[in-house]
Amino acid sequence: MKPNTPLSHRLLILAGSIGPLGYLPASGTVTVAVVGIPIFWLTERWSALPYLTVVGLFTLASVALHQAGDHILGEKDSRRLVWDELVGFMVAVTLVPFTWQTAVGAFLLERLIDIVKVPPANIIERAWPGGWGVVGDDVVAGLYTWAILQGLCHFAGSIMGLPA
Repeated sequence: MKPNTPLSHRLLILAGSIGPLGYLPASGTVTVAVVGIPIFWLTERWSALPYLTVVGLFTLASVALHQAGDHILGEKDSRRLVWDELVGFMVAVTLVPFTWQTAVGAFLLERLIDIVKVPPANIIERAWPGGWGVVGDDVVAGLYTWAILQGLCHFAGSIMGLPA
């Protein structure tokens, strides 16, 4: 950013990058590991309504933040802004029981699916405007991951660290 960038813009980028995390190599992956997994652990006992409400509100805030942040930075889907990565992970672990196996599995699956841009994520990212496209592809990655995790928890629960 330029030295004369307004304070409000600097604060928005600081929040969107979650401090230094957005400036690290593999910023999205680091953010999910450092922030996403602890959020999963802290919210694991939440019932559906509060969790889905928070995920919905965080998703809308992420769309707005990415819309404004990308405009300020002059980029589309800036690597410095990492809220979209958290949205994808939060969707992926929705109502999934927390074990270290489910956390690591969710982390690896969601990151892989997000990076590969499994359709329709690649289409959404290009076709939807601004923050909607930036966050939309992560929501798709989260939904794919969620579906796979549900199958693993149901059919291979012991592998996922769940009681038989």
